[in-house]
Amino acid sequence: MRRWARVGLDLVVVLAFVAIGRANHHHGETAAGLASTAWPFLVGLACGWALLVARRRPGDRLVDGVAVALVTVAVGMVLRVLAGQGTAAAFIVVAVCFLGACMVGWRAVGLLARRRRRAGA
Repeated sequence: MRRWARVGLDLVVVLAFVAIGRANHHHGETAAGLASTAWPFLVGLACGWALLVARRRPGDRLVDGVAVALVTVAVGMVLRVLAGQGTAAAFIVVAVCFLGACMVGWRAVGLLARRRRRAGA
């Protein structure tokens, strides 16, 4: 899988996190509302991927998913504070759990698929 596809999967995870959160809190799904909630995490995602690229990491390993998720949440929460948005402790926990599980999860599925292909080949 190419790097841009990996970035795209992480982007989908972040956007799903934002959309689900806004829907659960009845904030609506307007483009402006989604953008105002998503931008701190999208900046965090970009920082996480910049770290992987700088360290010449492929982005498909489980540890890469952990790193990207943690950087996404850390940067996202700092930017939310600076922007005057909420960062309750429960929100941070949910963000770490959801983004971590999903960003590591798709990588785990990819790892299993690669192992099965090698075993079958």
